[in-house]
Amino acid sequence: MIVNPAIETYVYSLLPPRDDVLAEMEELAEMRMIPVVGPSVGSLLAILVKVSGARRIFELGSAIGYSTIWLARAAGPEAEVHYSDASAANAELARKFFVRAGVEGRVQMHTGDALQALAATPGEFDLIFNDVDKEGYRAVLEVAAPRLRRGGLLVTDNTLWHGRVLYPKSADDRAVVEFNRRLFASPEFLTTLVPMRDGVTVSVRL
Repeated sequence: MIVNPAIETYVYSLLPPRDDVLAEMEELAEMRMIPVVGPSVGSLLAILVKVSGARRIFELGSAIGYSTIWLARAAGPEAEVHYSDASAANAELARKFFVRAGVEGRVQMHTGDALQALAATPGEFDLIFNDVDKEGYRAVLEVAAPRLRRGGLLVTDNTLWHGRVLYPKSADDRAVVEFNRRLFASPEFLTTLVPMRDGVTVSVRL
């Protein structure tokens, strides 16, 4: 466990109840073992959007759109939030949730490789949220860094990777370790790692 289970339970007890859409998505994710960030990281994403004033956002790896809704709601009705996922089934399910959550007008959908979708979408972004398959983390810095405005945020999930960053064995483990090392060493970013849930790294482009 990254966080003491009793502390994690306490933190979750402080969170206000989610609305019907988010609550249903959390139940669905648990039932089908779909990876979603959960409400504590969702709240962190919303805070980062609010503090930074992010309006143009790209999400790399969106699954059923749980984190997309947190981002889109925080960014407001004038936002442009890009959803991306390799699964057409996930995208179709996400689209229905976006309608029910009232954010469909501010979300643009991309089905297929997330990094290719980012590369094909012109312009700079205020915030990029990285949650692709872990082997893909190696390519994220090359593709995402030039697409952030100065002062923009690169936020990455799973950067403690169930603690396996301490004893990397698999290709996924090594990819996360290498990503963390390169990101913290990069002169382009000021970076911190928040040890909540599975680790969330927040980087400001300098």
